[in-house]
Amino acid sequence: MAIRNDIILEDTTLRDGEQAPGIALSKAQKLEILAKLIEMNVKWIEVGIPKMGGEELEYLRESRQYADRATLIAWNRGVRDDVAFSLDLGFKAIHIGLPTSDVHLRSSVAKSRRWVANQAADLIKYAKDRGAYVSISAEDVGRTEPAFLQEYAGIVAEAGADRLRLSDTVGILSPHTYAERVRLVAAVAKIDTQCHCHNDFGLAVANTLAGLEAGARYFHVCVNSMGERAGMPDLAQMAMALKVLYGHDVGVDTSQLTSLSALVSRHTGVPSEPWRPIVGRNVFAHESGIHSKGMLNDAGSFEPMSPDDVGGTRRIVIGKHAGRAAIEHFLKLANVSVAENLLPTCLERVRAASIEKHGEISPQELLEIYHTITVPQAQAAQ
Repeated sequence: MAIRNDIILEDTTLRDGEQAPGIALSKAQKLEILAKLIEMNVKWIEVGIPKMGGEELEYLRESRQYADRATLIAWNRGVRDDVAFSLDLGFKAIHIGLPTSDVHLRSSVAKSRRWVANQAADLIKYAKDRGAYVSISAEDVGRTEPAFLQEYAGIVAEAGADRLRLSDTVGILSPHTYAERVRLVAAVAKIDTQCHCHNDFGLAVANTLAGLEAGARYFHVCVNSMGERAGMPDLAQMAMALKVLYGHDVGVDTSQLTSLSALVSRHTGVPSEPWRPIVGRNVFAHESGIHSKGMLNDAGSFEPMSPDDVGGTRRIVIGKHAGRAAIEHFLKLANVSVAENLLPTCLERVRAASIEKHGEISPQELLEIYHTITVPQAQAAQ
């Protein structure tokens, strides 16, 4: 099945993302991230948990200033007081978190399947009667019995839920088995489904794409793959995979992806690894001789997208794996008349210096290395 044309990206950096252990964002930081998401045209955002109270509640009240520019979703436990509180704050879209696996029903809420089905139906009807858009979970869908998942999907659809979030809460599904869960729901209920995939085995992006291919309409992302344990699908990776590999533009201003990543890294105090797909410092960096030579001849030879597409910067790096083409390139940029016969020696010394330094060599250091070769040569010629 092809990905449908009306898929919707929903960011949950400010809810599931902040639930990453050790992350605590202030009201000002959350509002700045929210403003950036709005600026980038992210139209669906799960903004937080009203029942947390305190500064979180202050932030959520101020977040309502963006209610006319995006659908802001308040997350709630499967408790009527939570739902009522979010609606009383003015949120027009809510999510209700409820488990469906026997493991979570037993260990998390100590309730039965019948209870969760009835609770879901009651809360949905209550919220719909108050005019809300209602999203509801099937949490731990990977360990939910397929027959009960289908029964539950039918119940929440009949109760009037707008969508069913299929939460692979512990990240145990493969792309094939996650897609299977989406199809199981589609076979019995006319309700939109949302992909919510955790990254415990590094499959969050792959599982989300598989879920979309299977017919899901909504999908969750976090900036920098934030989230509980191993995190969630990365916003940048999902937006660009859909745009480049599937030809589907989700409407996000991708030219700001790198600056968004940097903003969230700064506020969380967690630096982005240099090889992080799409936004990492090394994504458009080239050091090996063959790659650098190819890039100097053709900017598309070793890149699947342009750095301009994501607000990145292309770099040719001088280091242990550099080749003659890169060295000659930088020397010429410095207006040096390069002696071809000296390049092998220069390359040898560059590699030795890189090993000693455990990193790349700056253009100025390259010039100094070249100078140590040319000066003796000039003196010998005299």
